[in-house]
Amino acid sequence: MTTTWTDSDIRQPSLEEQQLYDHLLYCVQVESCSQLIERFRSLFLDGVRYEEPQVWLALEKVAMNKRAEQEFKFVLNRCCHILINRWQLQPQLQGAIPELVALFENPPDPTKVQSRGARRLRHLVQLFTETEQYLTLRRLSTVMSESAEAYNSGSIAVGTLIQRYPYLYEHCLLSEDSSYEHQQTVRQVQSRIQRRFELDLSQYVTYQVRRAQAMRSQSKDTLDKIIQPVSNPTLLTERELAVALKQFVGKVQGSDTYRDVAHSFLTHSSQTISYKAFKDDLYEYLTLSIDPSYGKRQFNDRLYNHLSETLPQCNSQKPTEFLLVRTCSQLLNFLVVESPQRPNHFIFVDLITNLGATFTTGLLLKIVLLCRKVKPYLEKRFSILFNHYEASTKDGVPWLIKSLENLNVAFSVHFGSADLSCLTQIM
Repeated sequence: MTTTWTDSDIRQPSLEEQQLYDHLLYCVQVESCSQLIERFRSLFLDGVRYEEPQVWLALEKVAMNKRAEQEFKFVLNRCCHILINRWQLQPQLQGAIPELVALFENPPDPTKVQSRGARRLRHLVQLFTETEQYLTLRRLSTVMSESAEAYNSGSIAVGTLIQRYPYLYEHCLLSEDSSYEHQQTVRQVQSRIQRRFELDLSQYVTYQVRRAQAMRSQSKDTLDKIIQPVSNPTLLTERELAVALKQFVGKVQGSDTYRDVAHSFLTHSSQTISYKAFKDDLYEYLTLSIDPSYGKRQFNDRLYNHLSETLPQCNSQKPTEFLLVRTCSQLLNFLVVESPQRPNHFIFVDLITNLGATFTTGLLLKIVLLCRKVKPYLEKRFSILFNHYEASTKDGVPWLIKSLENLNVAFSVHFGSADLSCLTQIM
């Protein structure tokens, strides 16, 4: 996770803002979660009769500042994260995070209070609920609260599945003013949930291997008594997960795995004389994963044209790491989606429709295995799609859900710590 400088980093907090932060930093060390949530409600949402007048006066001065409509969102976001960062460190306190965020679901009406300062504050809180900062808070709340039982419903919103995809967290749970402490919090949550998924996947695979081996000599009823069943940790069917594991762990070209093929390509390309020749080799490397009956219709020509138009001014140069990174990142733009402002993803949907989510994910994996520096870039492409379809139902975009799940498995196999070595016994 990279740390970037933002306007809010450079701008020093005012004395009143620092007074708010210090007040909350003290309270979070000495008060219970329920006390803190009530304190937060009283201070920021009610805006009347706060028990510590000096703190209220500081908040009122912040709210009445002429730039408050632009800057108050940063102050309120930081105040939320002072509590969240502390609670996240202790599992027994993490349930308070959704309760805190829920305070903003029905903000109090500014017209129902007489004090000018309180009216202004309530207006700013309403504006906050329309910001990127609040959106990332809601996603973090979902990560900390969602239960697996809800995932089976086809009518739930895609956004409620955010917990399942740790590789999206950096892009979906951080906003433009995220502090270093908040980035650390997201990193810790990401690591914990990723480890849990990898452990669940390892246990599921071990169970399936043991079951397959025992099936040769035992009846199904006897097996269920001998071997404790383990649930499928993905939203793929058992058949789809088996295909994905075989694809990402097993041999894909002769006796070679994806990792073997990528290593061979990199060894060969280190001797390539020109960037133009490198792109031609890259075209061959990628199209070996494409069903010829699909590729020959349009896709292969489009891919070749895209590579030809990539940095043509460098064609005579010797390939460098810089050119590799640029080429791979632009390939991911082409294959998945370019940007939130231009969320055209026709080629990606067409690939999935014709090749399936697993083989399409394999194509993307081949690119990342050539250049691991673009892994965060691929994660960003998927976060753009996730954000674009956040309000859609799970059943409304099954292709996206299958892609997200396949990428989760592929990343766990190639970049995680999941132990799936026992699969080689039955492949």
